[in-house]
This record gives sequence, C-alpha cells and structure tokens, in this order.
Amino acid sequence: MPNQKILYVTTEMFPYQEDSNMAMMVNKMALKMHQEGNDVRVFMPRFGFISERKFQLHEVIRLSGMNIIINDLDQPLIIKVASLPGERLQVYFIDNEEYFKRKQYYQDEENQPFDDNDERAIFFARGVIETIKKLNWVPDIIHFNGWMASFIPIYLKNYYKTDSYFNDTKLVLSVYNEKDLSLGDNITEKLKFDNIENLKALEEPTIQSFVIESMNLVDTIVKGDEFLEEKLDKAFEESKTPKNEYVDGGSISEIY
Repeated sequence: MPNQKILYVTTEMFPYQEDSNMAMMVNKMALKMHQEGNDVRVFMPRFGFISERKFQLHEVIRLSGMNIIINDLDQPLIIKVASLPGERLQVYFIDNEEYFKRKQYYQDEENQPFDDNDERAIFFARGVIETIKKLNWVPDIIHFNGWMASFIPIYLKNYYKTDSYFNDTKLVLSVYNEKDLSLGDNITEKLKFDNIENLKALEEPTIQSFVIESMNLVDTIVKGDEFLEEKLDKAFEESKTPKNEYVDGGSISEIY
C-alpha cells in the first residue's frame, strides 16, 4: 500500500519514550509504513524530558508563531522537528512553554493530576490540526494514539465541522490502557468557548471518557493493547464504529 500520506498523532513514541507499549507500537507502525514507500509523518507533544540536543530537535520558524486561543487566553504555538534516529522520517513536536516544559507527563510529584491537563490536550489537538493545514499536506489517514490525540476527532467533528480540509481523510483510533485521571469541571467552559457542547464525556470528564467519546467519531478503532481494562473494553465492544482486535505494529497495513 505505497504512496499514501499517513499521519500518526501520538503522546508517546520510541525512542523519545522507551518503556511503554504505545511508544513501541507507534514506532513500529510508522517505520513499517515509511519503509513501504508511504509519506509518513508523526506529531507528538514536546514533553520537557525529551532532550532537544540528544534528538537534534530544531524549531521550524515558518510553522511556529501561531497563537492558539484556549479559553480566551492566547498561547503561542512552537513547532519543532527531528528525524527519527537513523531514518528519514520526520517527527514534529508541538511545544509551548506553559504546557509542555515540565518534566512529568500528567501528574505532579505527589501524583496529583495537573490542573491544566484539559488545556494541554486542547492546545495539542488544535496545534496539530492548524500545523497540518499550514503544511498544506492532506493526509489520507490519521492514526490517533494516546488520550490527548483523542481530542482531535472531537475538534474535527465539531469546531472544524464546516472546514473541508480533512473531508477525504480516514480516521483511525488505537485504544490503550492509560491511567484514568480526572480532567476537572472547568473543561466544560473551555470547550464551550470553542462551541463544543453536549458531549457525553462531560458528564464525568476523565481521560478515559474522552477516549470513549472519540471512539464514535472515527472510521475505525483498534485495540492498541491486546487486553483492555474493563471500562475501555466494554466501550470498545459496544461502539458501533467498525472495530479491529489487537494487531502487531508490523501488520497495521491490513487495517488501512
């Protein structure tokens, strides 16, 4: 299946993260599709622990400089890029001093969820969409991995619903066992600012509830982990979206 434009949006990818199934899976899928002759790109957050020097990240000035408005606050979007070590495969990093400089993922040193995890996810989702449009690169497939990426289908089907840019793009969501954290009650107001309302996920806003919400907004869903925890597995089985059981990263082209 060569000559396809495939975008992976993820919160984790090897070698930038080394110890998770998601990180390894995204690496395998992206490399496999790249080596088969497809135009593959990856977008992920530039978490503070990712060494810019080690991985040779550099800012893309022509893509940076946009502001993303989150709940009436302007946040500058910085885009950095690197090649996957040893490969000619570009990885784009969504960066912002306020949201991604910290060294931890989603919890502080006392294991409390960050108050702004919801804003970080909104910023990431909007940042990916706006940067893809600025690249003037229309993917045939967008494959979402990780809970922050699950905000993108929600934005595409609501905030961007009158935008035809992604009309012919197929959306794939991989579902992983990620720690379920509360996203706080203020998320309702922040999404309402972008005219996004009446989501079932807002009844009890958590990481998992937004992944479950996005299951019904994509073209197909697939198990990123072979066995999903109970709440995710139930939602996966009950979803009316075409679904696929777990497949090895090297076999992902069967789903595409």
